[in-house]
Amino acid sequence: MSKTQHLPAAILAPNGGPILVTGQHGQLATALRALGGPRIQCIGRPELDFDAPDTLQKTFDAIKPSAIINAAAWTAVDLAESEEAAATRANATGPAELARLCAAADIPFLHVSTDYVFAGDKGAPYVETDPISPQTVYGRSKAMGEALTLAANPKTLIFRTAWVYSAHGKNFVRTMLNAGAKNPALKVVGDQKGNPTSADDLARALLEVLAYIENNGWQDAFAGIYHACGTGETTWHGLAVATLQEATHHGQAMPDITAIATQDWPTPAKRPADSRMDTSKLARTFGVTLPHWGDSVKRTVRDIFNQR
Repeated sequence: MSKTQHLPAAILAPNGGPILVTGQHGQLATALRALGGPRIQCIGRPELDFDAPDTLQKTFDAIKPSAIINAAAWTAVDLAESEEAAATRANATGPAELARLCAAADIPFLHVSTDYVFAGDKGAPYVETDPISPQTVYGRSKAMGEALTLAANPKTLIFRTAWVYSAHGKNFVRTMLNAGAKNPALKVVGDQKGNPTSADDLARALLEVLAYIENNGWQDAFAGIYHACGTGETTWHGLAVATLQEATHHGQAMPDITAIATQDWPTPAKRPADSRMDTSKLARTFGVTLPHWGDSVKRTVRDIFNQR
């Protein structure tokens, strides 16, 4: 079985058609652009805006993609509680229109979803066939996006991921590095379990899936839902400790990090207590397994310090 960390940088064949990637300035789109080569065409607002549906057709006609990776999303989990209509356009009805355009052109639509479609009460890693039960507006909008895009295009592939971080943008790892540099003591939630995922690793996995499809031809069995997240599990507290321990190798002092309960850090949107996901279907179907989260955190922290 191939491992994504062993893949060469040039994953896609150079002579194929353009790959349209939405969410131009996000973590995942940034990683896809860096790894995917000249075939990757990243587009964002205002050129492509889910709040302006006519821009979708115009962008599609201009690029004439051979596939679309939808990396755009409303990810402000707490704000979504008071902005349901906007979150639904970004995470459900907008992606569904893109999927419809892909169906008309008979091309694959790769859509990124989330662990928040689950309630987090299974007590074991979720598999793709487990019932979903989103507990938040964000989770419900993403669940709706899954259903609508699958219905709109028979060549839709959905990739549920979790706890995404990278050396760019706003994410937990960068937040912890900044907080740890300014504070001798931190409190971090320690009773939520999940699978931290590097945006670089996720991008590489998506490109490997596309390359597999291009090399082997489309099979109807490819369509559907996959879990794509970092190997291994931890808590937010564990992720913070790993992040800041790596930072000590770059001259940053290690703060004292106390694990606290979810109830001691209240948020407008409820977080899943245990959203671990099983990724074996992705490995069985495409031979793709994301690296262990601990190794990827170390690499990401090194990248962040190298940028400074």
